[in-house]
Formats: sequence, structure tokens, C-alpha cells
Amino acid sequence: MAKRLPARRLDGIDHNPWVEFGKLASEADVVNLGQGFPDFPPPDFAVEAFQHAVSRDFMLNQYTKAFGYPPLTKILASFFGKFLGQVIDPLKNVLVTVGAYGALFTAFQALVDVGDEVIIIEPFFDCYEPMTLMAGGRPVFVSLKPCPTQDGELDSSSNWQLDPTELASKFTSRTKALILNTPNNPLGKVFSRAELELVASLCQQHDVVCITDEVYQWLVYDGYQHISIASLPGMWERTLTVGSAGKTFSVTGWKVGWVLGPDSLLKHLRTVHQNSVYHCPTQGQAAVAQCFEQEQMLFGQPSSYFAQLPQAIQHNRDHMIRSLQSVGLRPVIPQGSYFLITDISDFKSKMPDLPGAADEPYDRRFVKWMIKNKGLVAIPVSVFYSVPHRKLFDHYIRFCFMKDESTLQAMDQKLQMWKDELRP
Repeated sequence: MAKRLPARRLDGIDHNPWVEFGKLASEADVVNLGQGFPDFPPPDFAVEAFQHAVSRDFMLNQYTKAFGYPPLTKILASFFGKFLGQVIDPLKNVLVTVGAYGALFTAFQALVDVGDEVIIIEPFFDCYEPMTLMAGGRPVFVSLKPCPTQDGELDSSSNWQLDPTELASKFTSRTKALILNTPNNPLGKVFSRAELELVASLCQQHDVVCITDEVYQWLVYDGYQHISIASLPGMWERTLTVGSAGKTFSVTGWKVGWVLGPDSLLKHLRTVHQNSVYHCPTQGQAAVAQCFEQEQMLFGQPSSYFAQLPQAIQHNRDHMIRSLQSVGLRPVIPQGSYFLITDISDFKSKMPDLPGAADEPYDRRFVKWMIKNKGLVAIPVSVFYSVPHRKLFDHYIRFCFMKDESTLQAMDQKLQMWKDELRP
């Protein structure tokens, strides 16, 4: 065709790191510690809930309410209302979406207009930037920066801080929204109450919406506490809180997400939703509703999945940290999430000339080298940064420890061979 085919909103966002590194992972005999998904079974109660949904009530094969299966919106309102200190109306304050991805996309499309600025905290989950651009907005980046550590001491995600003055300088009369991710992917940082209060005060001062991605809220370690910014004074009215059944119940393929917030914001998301996906698959929503009903009864007890899962995954995290250290990698201890990032500065100084394009960040070249030569897949952290900042943070790579014990043992075998090669 002579006419331009792609819409201009797609310019510059056609490349996706998950497609590129997923392909590399499938081409060799490797241990895939890249993409963030569990490779172990979901809890039995979740599987049983899905089986019930597909076999017991034939009407679950049909349409449900456009904005969410009523038992699910009801339990989400009840469950999260306690955490947010709000009386949540299931019809006005809850929207069920196609995963957290769908919640985020719907929020950006509903609220971000051409020329609006969106503040994005780096490192950021990679979809935030293209979603801003597709809505016609302009991303404005501010970086978490690591504080110095003592010699020989592992860094921690809690040491990565926002500069209050720099953050404040990013707000202008054109700022429409700020996107917050806690626990953060890829860093694993859990924002403290003081940090959230800083963000909240600036959002209120400048009349800015906060879109908060809290999909890893149940995966917090070492006694740290997840706090939802919507629970802070004055923030419910200007916050959209995004959640994910995939991350909550280890069922990422179900693609059931939600967004909670005031009707003044959610009514605009409903307009996008009803004119795009209209509604999400009914059976998955029914299964998630049953899962939350069980967890609501057990919440706060040792038998709760939300208590058991982080204990098990913290063990995985600690296992991976020890193993990566054995070959000279320096993990940054995460406070939460599925992920940790690892400092590869020592390799950058010893092997600066790895194959790759002249302008390709070092971490991308390192990951490709590691896949080919060591049989381990990770994700370069530079993909979680804006282009101007990638070279500043291209000495980190991200590993996923939300894996089965057999996967971690396979990782250990690869690392042991690597360790043997390092011996003089």
C-alpha cells in the first residue's frame, strides 16, 4: 500500500525485550531465570477453584457484568477495603481487567491526554513508557539512586533512594500522573512510609493522579511491610491501585487483574473498558473470587497462602543470592517481588569488549554472552531505564527467583561449571 500503515502512536515502541530474550532462551539448553513467572504448580485451592468454575455452573461459560463478575468485585471490595481504610463500592470502585497489564493500559488511555506529562520512577517495568506514549503523553523520568555500601557488603534495594529535590523538580503544570511500583520490578524495592508520604505530598500539591502498581504486595521479605499509597491521608481520591491474581495466586496465565479507586477516576476507565475488551473471561474471575474468599477466612493465620508463599520464596531468594556470589556476581538484596538485580561491574572491567553493536548497553551484551556460554538466562536492567539513562545503569542484570527447587538446582549446576572455569 502507498499509504502509511502503522498508526504514528506505534513509532519507536515496536521493540519488546521479552520477545527478544524469550527467543534467545528457547534456542539453547539453558536455565531460564529471565521472565517473571513461577514454574511450579499453583496452590491446590486455586486449581480446584478453576476446576469448579469450568465444570459446575454452565452459566459461567457466558458473559458476565462488563466491569467484573459480581462475586469477584464484591470480595475485592471487602478484602482491600480493610487495607485501604475505605468503604469500597463493588460497582463504583472496582474494575476487573485482563491482567494488571490491562488495568495499566486502560488507566493510561482513560486519563493521559496529548501533551500530558507522566512521571516514571526508574528502574520501571518496561510497559509504562510505551503506554504513556501510546496515549499521547510525555514520559518524565526520575531515577532511584544507590547509596554507597561498606566494602564487601551486599547492596540492598532499600539503599536505592529518590532525591526529594530532584523528584519535586519533575512536577510541572503539565504533570497529569505519576506511576509508582512497589514492590518494584526489577529492583525489589519496597517503598517506605516516609518515601510514600513524599510522593503523596507532591501529588496533592500539584493535583496529580497516582497510578500505583502493587502486583507483588504479598511478596515482601525480611520483615518489611507493604504500604498502599491509597491508604495515606488525602490519597484515595487521586489514586488508582492495580493488582493481579497472577502474582497473588501464582497463576500468571489466568490474566485476571483489577484496579481500585474513586468513582471520579474509575468512571473514565470504565468508558475505555466498555469500548475495548468489554468484559473479561467469566470462569477465571469466578475462580479468583473463590480464592480470595478462602484467603479472607484464613488471613493473618499461619495457614494463609499470603503467609506461606513469601516464606517459601524468601528461601529461594537467599539460595539464589548465595549461588550468584560464588561466581563473583554481586546481588542487590531485594525487599520484595519475584526479582533481584545483580551488579556485574567486575565483569565489565575484566571483559569490556563483548560482542555486540557499538551502541548496545553492556548488560545486553553480557546477557547474550551468558546465555550462549554459561547457559543462564537473565534480563538486562538497562531495558528498565529511559534511553538517556541506560548507560548509567548498564552494569546490572535481573534474575527471577520465583522458581521451583529443581530449577534452582539446575542453576547451581551451571554456576558450579562457571566457578570451575574461574579457578586458576
